[in-house]
Amino acid sequence: MSETKKITTPLTDDVIANLKTGERVEITGVIYTARDAAHKRLLEEYAETKKLPFDLEGQIIYYVGPSPAKPGQALGSAGPTTSYRMDAYTPDVLKLGLKGMIGKGPRSQEVKDAMVENKAVYFAAIGGAAAVISKSIKKAEVIAYEDLGPEAIRRLEVENFPCIVVTDAEGNDLYVTGPEKYAK
Repeated sequence: MSETKKITTPLTDDVIANLKTGERVEITGVIYTARDAAHKRLLEEYAETKKLPFDLEGQIIYYVGPSPAKPGQALGSAGPTTSYRMDAYTPDVLKLGLKGMIGKGPRSQEVKDAMVENKAVYFAAIGGAAAVISKSIKKAEVIAYEDLGPEAIRRLEVENFPCIVVTDAEGNDLYVTGPEKYAK
């Protein structure tokens, strides 16, 4: 098994260029949460005001709708949401500087092409490991769209957040190469 790469946010082009499909990664720093309702509102707000609720440059968005925190926790269970729900918005968000996404499941070809064009990477968090993932979240605060409840945009401080590189900045996709490897 390959060694786990440790990376910090915000992501730089150099870090992204060194991430390859199938690699295990632990992220430390700040990541943001947003699902489809928040993506839609974010892009509508930007179209209207040319402003965003946070600077997307070099950032990672985790597709999650976490449960409320229990005493002593920064956040409750925080498992990944199916990523294709954000595919309609992702190319435009990448153009605004987003460099990483965390979710589960495959992405559209349009999203993969936009990732190559904008030098971005897609990570998978392990579905079913929400309680384990939440232990890497040290602080959480709602920063935008509080009315969306669990889908509000949150700023998370994470330490050794575990995930796997699914699609790298060259467009290599583990959901394609993984099955091909075992079909032979």
